[in-house]
This record gives sequence, structure tokens and C-alpha cells, in this order.
Amino acid sequence: MNRQEIEMLSKEVEMLMNERTRLLKVVGAAAVLVANTDAESLPEAVVDAAEMLSETLNALPEETLKDALESVRAEVE
Repeated sequence: MNRQEIEMLSKEVEMLMNERTRLLKVVGAAAVLVANTDAESLPEAVVDAAEMLSETLNALPEETLKDALESVRAEVE
């Protein structure tokens, strides 16, 4: 590998790490929202969307979800 390729890869890795950080914040905020939502007070369509979001969050690896909650400084119970 030449220097230019190494620099390009370095920039790509940095971009991916920044994207991961932003995505973890989105996931963390979504997890907090779901955890604090009272399904009984929501319209049916919103409950369906919340259930879909909850299932997606639950499918994440535990470590990823933990990182996401930490990124928004949420308490893990």
C-alpha cells in the first residue's frame, strides 16, 4: 500500500467511526423513548410503530445497545 491509499483508508475509518457515534446516539435515544413510553396512552398505529422499534432494538447485540445507552448517558437497569 502506498501512502495515498493509507491516508484514504484512514479517512474512511474516521468517517465510519463518526457515523457509528451518531448512529449510537440515535439508537440510544430511541431506546430511551421506547423504555419511557406508556403503550396504553398511544393510538394503535403509534403502538405498532413502537413495537417495531422495540423489536429492532432488542435484536441488537447487548454490547451495542449498552454503548448506545451510554452515548446518551441513559441509566442501564
